[in-house]
Amino acid sequence: MDYLWTPWRYTYITSADRAPGCIFCDKIAENDDRKNYIVHRGEHCFIILNAYPYTSGHVMVVPYAHLDQLVKLPPVAAHEMMDLSQRMEGLLREIYNAEGVNLGMNIGKCAGAGVAGHVHMHVLPRWTADANFVSVVGETRVLPEALETTYEKISRSFR
Repeated sequence: MDYLWTPWRYTYITSADRAPGCIFCDKIAENDDRKNYIVHRGEHCFIILNAYPYTSGHVMVVPYAHLDQLVKLPPVAAHEMMDLSQRMEGLLREIYNAEGVNLGMNIGKCAGAGVAGHVHMHVLPRWTADANFVSVVGETRVLPEALETTYEKISRSFR
């Protein structure tokens, strides 16, 4: 049997439910966008890299308002969330030559939300046959670039 080690996931796995506060609110308050991988700040929402991405280029569009349901989000923020998701679709197609894009929200812990108390939209590039045997059989992701490189590529596109 082969083993693929991902020790950086241990911190996430063991602290996800125990961390006080909200990871999105905490990161936006720090005002260190590079350190926190915040690639863009809008008026009502910001875009942040997923620290544990499914693919390189996986971002999240997050409203500043800490709300646990999409229905509670003011229309102006919901519209900006969709506008930024559309913009990210175009950028991911351009930067990564993505053949497709997944958009998705998991609202509530039982729906699979990693951050259940703060709604957010996942936006990630996809390619034909990008779910190879390592992902499917080994339940492990192989990412071709570091988060720092992804941050530079995407944040540069917003400047």
